[in-house]
Amino acid sequence: MKVVFADTLYWVAIIKVKDKYAETAKQARDGLGNVRLLTTDEVLTEFLNVLSNAGEHLRRQAARLVRAILNDPNVTVVPQSRDSFLRGVELYEERLDKEYSLTDCISMNAMRSQSVSEILTHDHHFTQEGFKVLIATEEQTR
Repeated sequence: MKVVFADTLYWVAIIKVKDKYAETAKQARDGLGNVRLLTTDEVLTEFLNVLSNAGEHLRRQAARLVRAILNDPNVTVVPQSRDSFLRGVELYEERLDKEYSLTDCISMNAMRSQSVSEILTHDHHFTQEGFKVLIATEEQTR
């Protein structure tokens, strides 16, 4: 079965109905059909951090979504570890000319280790590393 990485932007877009990427994220996911999703503990941490000031209702929904993701047999969550952290720092150091976040670097490493080439995000940093971004922005579709 095909595996696609789910980035922070994707998780935010599916929970925030009014998010500017909500519709394109849903279309991208629906267009994939039957796939397994891959994500990381770091992505889920970033997701919860993004929604930390979104109010009680969205914070509750975000926590429920994370628990559902962790229990979903169609989603693999790569656990964070000292090794994944250090490998992320190494990639971060190797790309000083880029603006990659540490979470991006850890995600890129997870994708490479699982031979995953597609990602549910709009982040052009992944394109710079040779991955296929599945959520296009208006600028990317022009």
